[in-house]
Amino acid sequence: MKHPMSFLGGFAAGALAMFYMDAASGGRRRALVRDKAVAAGHQASYLAQTQVKRTADRVKGVVATRDPSGVTHRPPETDQQLHDRIRARLGRVISHPKAVQVDVEGGRVYLRGDVLTREVDPLLAEVRGMVGVTDVRNELQVHETAEGIPQLQGRTEAFRRQVGTVQ
Repeated sequence: MKHPMSFLGGFAAGALAMFYMDAASGGRRRALVRDKAVAAGHQASYLAQTQVKRTADRVKGVVATRDPSGVTHRPPETDQQLHDRIRARLGRVISHPKAVQVDVEGGRVYLRGDVLTREVDPLLAEVRGMVGVTDVRNELQVHETAEGIPQLQGRTEAFRRQVGTVQ
């Protein structure tokens, strides 16, 4: 035997052929392999379709937010729209977004309510960086801990998920 790998390959091919060409159970085995191959093809098709849809949706989103000047974010048309955008981002920045009141007048943002010390700077930076904000007035009550402040009790589910404490 000069080539043991050739011998082993031939032996394996023969065993495989015998396994699938068996008169008693070969048909069932071939059907099983065929069904698995068809299912894998369907799964690959589904994954390709979802990836194409996801990419198309992402492109639509970029196109929708791009205006001719090349700016990728449209400024809010009303103070209410700016207010809603700020409220939507609060939950990503602070642990108790309901404890903060947001008022907007002509692009000037007033922040009132209770917030933890470690969250003030990220909150102000986030709001100042938003398109349409001309000024931020910080009227927040800052607390080192949430102890004794009813509005700061517990943690929101979204914030826990963001910081990775909930799987």
